[in-house]
Amino acid sequence: MTEREARIAFNMIPTVGAVTLARLMRETHGSAAAAYEFYPEKRDWEGKEPAWEREIEQAAKQHVRLVTDLDADYPPQLREIASPPLVLYVVGDASVLSKPGVALVGTRKATAYGRETAKTFAAGLARAGWAVFSGLALGIDAAAHEGALAGGGVTAGVLGGALDMFYPEANRALARRMVENGGCVVSEFPFGRRPDAQTFPQRNRIVSGLARGVVAVECPLRSGTLVTCLRANEQGRAVMAVPGRIDCPSSAGCLNLIREGARMVTRVEDVIEELTPIAQQKGERTEIQTTTSAPLPSRSRRSATLPEVKLSVEEALVLRQVPTAGATVDAVARAAQLPVAKTNALLVALRLKGRVRFLPGNRVASR
Repeated sequence: MTEREARIAFNMIPTVGAVTLARLMRETHGSAAAAYEFYPEKRDWEGKEPAWEREIEQAAKQHVRLVTDLDADYPPQLREIASPPLVLYVVGDASVLSKPGVALVGTRKATAYGRETAKTFAAGLARAGWAVFSGLALGIDAAAHEGALAGGGVTAGVLGGALDMFYPEANRALARRMVENGGCVVSEFPFGRRPDAQTFPQRNRIVSGLARGVVAVECPLRSGTLVTCLRANEQGRAVMAVPGRIDCPSSAGCLNLIREGARMVTRVEDVIEELTPIAQQKGERTEIQTTTSAPLPSRSRRSATLPEVKLSVEEALVLRQVPTAGATVDAVARAAQLPVAKTNALLVALRLKGRVRFLPGNRVASR
């Protein structure tokens, strides 16, 4: 068994993720193959011993690319998150996953306003050279993928189940067009794994992890979209939200995100302005264009007059200790003379308010 094969085999065991594998590898002098040999509970989600050799054969037959962290085309953005997927099952061009991109997410029960907005943003971002990531669900996700295609760009959809358990069936033709136009469809789940209440939250961390920022287009207060935004915040990604009607339940989640500090965006340029410095810091090249995008419906423009969120005394104190060049959270805590846990909580609040950004290595920088 090679190191790559060991990762594919471990990925079939639901109790082993990146964090557990890293610990097991430390115990076996850095060898995933040795860790697998000695791992006592070799059981897949059906309770069977993982048939990893058959998994590789099936992937080859179905023209599915298996991408591990040992492969050159494993997305560098995912290496930054706390629990990166061990294996990505990819149909289409895997290099799309490494492009500077934006995640557009929202409710499955989208309004006409939400779908129109998602398409407008996705098309504008695609024309500006950004990849568009989403979850290939009904509603906002599908509209985002459609908009990216209309804008002549590339888009990648992350499934909440295995590739051979495609869901929802209504979006299969859309997925095919995405692949045909240079994009891809991706899953971290082994063949045969059906989508369920556990797989979708797992999927959400990949959607946000691939992107430099997440835009919530339309969602209610109780929504998987808010989970994606929470994961994005934990991963140090920019969190943005599109405003909607204050009396519309499907906009309540986005309005709440804005109230809590997510950047309000009403046009494509707002998103590009937020993300371009981040992409440039990462050394990513983007073909940013300066053409003005189509405005959103008038009700969003009315919401654009919402006042900016003010800082608390403690938030202002911590912000003064955060340099633009960046510093570790521990260093900020020492300078502010506050406990690290308290400082970290305040920095998260400042991130939601658009005043700081998180960097790899537990570092933070002011905007």
